[in-house]
Amino acid sequence: MAYNRHSARTDGNQTLIVQQLRRCGFSVHITSMVHDGFPDIVVGWRGINYLFEIKDGNKPPSARKLTPDEKKWHDAWKGSVHVVKSFDECLEILRE
Repeated sequence: MAYNRHSARTDGNQTLIVQQLRRCGFSVHITSMVHDGFPDIVVGWRGINYLFEIKDGNKPPSARKLTPDEKKWHDAWKGSVHVVKSFDECLEILRE
């Protein structure tokens, strides 16, 4: 996988979501630096890995859309990946 030489841009709520997940006992690996549309974080819970693309719910809907690279990656991925805007949305998915 090619790495982009530009810094990874993260949504403003990513740090808080990661902190909250870790406080609840979830394993969290930040992957926003991978680029090429790969999701922002990987969360481990009870032997299952979850891929989360984090979008900032405080931004207008047009600013929350997947980038072209993200859309391409999501469309090609044959596993599950979730787009979330908050810690609560992550919890809903993790509780399923």
